[in-house]
Amino acid sequence: MHDQKTLLENRLTRFVAEYLEPALYRATAPLDLSWWQAPGEPVPAAEAFGQDYVPVQEGMAWGRPWSTTWIHVTGSVPPEWGDVAGTSVELVVDLGFEGHQAGFQAEGLAWTPQGTTIKAISPLNHFVPLDASTPVDLYLEAAANPNVAHTRHLDGLDLQQPTPYGDPATAGEEELYELRQCRLGLLDREVWELLGEVWSLNGLMRELPETLPRRAEILQALQRMLDTLDPDDIAGTAAAARAELGEVLSRPAYASAHRLTAVGHAHIDSAWLWPVRETIRKCARTFSNVVALADADPDFVFACSSAQQYAWMKEFYPELFERIRDCVQRGQFVPVGGMWVEADTNMPGGEAMARQFVAGKRFFLENFGVETEEAWLPDSFGYSAAMPGIVRASGSKYFLTQKMSWNQTNKMPHHTFWWEGIDGSRVLTHFPPVDTYNSDLSASDLARAERQYREKGVATMSLVPYGYGDGGGGPTREMVATAHRLASLEGSPTVTMGSPRAFFDAAAAEYEHPPVWTGEMYLELHSGTYTTQARTKRGNRRSEHLLREAELWATTAAVRLGAEYPYAELEELWHLVLLQQFHDILPGSGIAWVAHDAERNYAAIERRAEAVIATATGALAGVGERPLVFNAAPHGRRGVPALGAGQTVAAPPVTLTQDGGRVVLDNGIVRVVVDERGQISSLVDAASGREAIAPDESALRLQLHRDLPNNWDAWDVDVHYRRSLTEIDGVDAIETEETPEAVAVVVRRSFGSSTVSQRIVLAAGAPSVEVVTELDWHEKHKLLKLGFPLDVHAAAASAETQFGHVQRPTHANTSWEYARYETCAQRWLHVEEPGYGVVVSNDCVYGHDVNRTARPDGGSTTTVRLSLVRGPEFPDPEADQGRHLSRITIRPAAAIADAVEEGYRTNLPERVVNGAADVAPLLTVSHPAIVVEAVKLAEDASGDVVVRLYESRGGRAAGELVAGFDVSSVEFTDLLERPIGHPRCRATDTGASLALRPFEILTVRIARG
Repeated sequence: MHDQKTLLENRLTRFVAEYLEPALYRATAPLDLSWWQAPGEPVPAAEAFGQDYVPVQEGMAWGRPWSTTWIHVTGSVPPEWGDVAGTSVELVVDLGFEGHQAGFQAEGLAWTPQGTTIKAISPLNHFVPLDASTPVDLYLEAAANPNVAHTRHLDGLDLQQPTPYGDPATAGEEELYELRQCRLGLLDREVWELLGEVWSLNGLMRELPETLPRRAEILQALQRMLDTLDPDDIAGTAAAARAELGEVLSRPAYASAHRLTAVGHAHIDSAWLWPVRETIRKCARTFSNVVALADADPDFVFACSSAQQYAWMKEFYPELFERIRDCVQRGQFVPVGGMWVEADTNMPGGEAMARQFVAGKRFFLENFGVETEEAWLPDSFGYSAAMPGIVRASGSKYFLTQKMSWNQTNKMPHHTFWWEGIDGSRVLTHFPPVDTYNSDLSASDLARAERQYREKGVATMSLVPYGYGDGGGGPTREMVATAHRLASLEGSPTVTMGSPRAFFDAAAAEYEHPPVWTGEMYLELHSGTYTTQARTKRGNRRSEHLLREAELWATTAAVRLGAEYPYAELEELWHLVLLQQFHDILPGSGIAWVAHDAERNYAAIERRAEAVIATATGALAGVGERPLVFNAAPHGRRGVPALGAGQTVAAPPVTLTQDGGRVVLDNGIVRVVVDERGQISSLVDAASGREAIAPDESALRLQLHRDLPNNWDAWDVDVHYRRSLTEIDGVDAIETEETPEAVAVVVRRSFGSSTVSQRIVLAAGAPSVEVVTELDWHEKHKLLKLGFPLDVHAAAASAETQFGHVQRPTHANTSWEYARYETCAQRWLHVEEPGYGVVVSNDCVYGHDVNRTARPDGGSTTTVRLSLVRGPEFPDPEADQGRHLSRITIRPAAAIADAVEEGYRTNLPERVVNGAADVAPLLTVSHPAIVVEAVKLAEDASGDVVVRLYESRGGRAAGELVAGFDVSSVEFTDLLERPIGHPRCRATDTGASLALRPFEILTVRIARG
């Protein structure tokens, strides 16, 4: 038997679907249609308007994957429509939409013939408002974006299937869509209002407990509404039906109701299941919708991050950008986040993450006069422990994320809290309990926010971002109407449309002593993104360090020689690097097109940055034949000073001896034994004489795992991968190489369909052994790791993050530790016991795991492994296939200070330029723990020198910063180079006297005398 509620729900569902929704438009009328199908990539509107259009009709197929079709729509509104009260005229379009998913299929943008955008067309927002008194004349730019996200549903899992659509070369020529409808519609506004009210009340009723009278009252009101509606005359009875709902809609919310700030939102991935070029158009479509909503409703507020997306509008849609600017001035289109893109926060280096805020906040200040105060990263895959310090150093003080709700094992214990970073900085952080950044303001969403809110009793408010997202779309008129309807409704949280800043200011005032979360916010999901698309990872790391060199040497040449500083070129290169750090590009979770674009961009960055470096170093070196080593690292090496150039000091030669099947390399500092399997069986430093490799073990172990994530192919490495392991220890050949500077053992192997060559190199004077791995990878659903079992009893591993490092336990005492089985490190990972440690550094690897195991002798082995490459098939079926190159070093007897130095040494190889004389450093720092991260000229083109430093070891450090040029003034600034002062540092005649707390970031601006 069914209860009364179930019977009503069944009756309501059928009536809405079969009678109410079809009555939304009282009448429709045909229009004249013609189209032009662009032969290749999208073209500007002005160019499209001038093409030859051919007549078409509804029902015609269109749209090769990724193609564009321009539809010219003309005609007249029937005269009798102009006198129908309670109606409005719209263009109604169905491009052939599949289901109700916005942003992942065909989309359109309506234009006036004068080149003004009107609004977008998508499955759940498929109308264009028209003026009934004028002829219809507009263009639709229809994008045939394929549904790359097609999934197979199986027992609660959404399984993505490999697809050819992510690469234009394999996407095919078949037309994907049918122009089902493109005609006039006479909208019945009374029916439209009724549909919204029924949707809200029905949803609320479903959420209320059965024992509450309120639930029964809503049920009875809906019954009366259905009884009043005449299925044969919906238009004539809709007003009376709405009246039956008036009383239950008018009752105000309880005084204790949870308070929600509803912020319009449209999370637009800057690339994901579409390329960057399509993201630009997605932004134009979404932002056109937003400005139309803002013009129609003064209460509407929309928050949008990512300065890059605004910059695209300024470049490609200047008329729309000016309308956005007007909305910004009215406080309705609110820039947030202060970053160039919503970046991954685990893999970008320290200076790159700083530049995300420098570039983003500068754009917002220069174009809108807006100071963004909140970092806004709802969808990035975890948040590094350095972020609070970087956010505060940028001048911001708030942080928002939603992604932590995706944790597989543990729930975040707070929704509003202080987040404390590695340097002690804190930002007020909000984690919306609604658990989505794409809410439609449904009753279920709002009830979930109220139910899950963890600060009950001490605070009362949370934020709900609403609007279609990921693929864009943003809020709809239906959502805005819902927000008004739910401003105060009994049984529901209250809803107030507002800005993020208004929410944060109110939350800070209400919640005086929130709890503290210290350290990284590790996402217990998507740890495969530290490895997927390894060439993208390499491109990012290489680009970051090339730009460090380019700025350093260009600044040195400008100060010492008066050379022209390439401001515009360096800014363009930085913007391109920052774009690639978006949280679906750098993590490797995009389609093939995205990965190919990234690789082309990194090649261009390398070419252009190398040109800047060559120009600057050539000028600094002068004309001569002396081989000068330019050392861009913050530490001296082989007699060459940090940040300077000179000739190296000769080191004793390296010896290579063979003992049976073993090869012994020795440079007087480190002794390495390579066994007959091509693995490192011994690694001893001369100073301590201690063996670094665990007893009866060997390092440099290639280990192949089956890699079949439960759900998200490119994103996840699930813990069960450890159950399947194959040692790749077969040897095809072992060879030796000797030069005056270094000796090497070359090991070649083959497995499956892949081959690998590893050069084990010991250089003269080097404190570490280097391994260069060249891999030709052709495996699918496999994970290749490189392991180093070490004779170290390490309770924790230290992993480099931005401007410092984090420590993570090597055990799994708690569920939080257990869930952190694959982690991110940047240039190095260090393990130690008191008095002895080992560092493993790399030039392109981010994914790591560290485990400690017991030995029969009672000791323990700490194994450090690096994830080299994967083979997922969605969304890119060919992800990681092909050639890869990585450079890894292992340094025994290493303290944290050595780890920091080794990371820079590995990523900033010496650069030899023939010249006349040494180049003295532009700046020196007296304390070795204070590291120079960047040297550049000021953003305002004043010629001032800006140096970014940080304390690198996790302790306090005092020292002198001395400039190698005349100084007229010194200021301590935020990341944007604005003076902020400093309580412990002071200016001197030659630079600055520094006193830094652990991991403190410091920016110093020096005006030249």
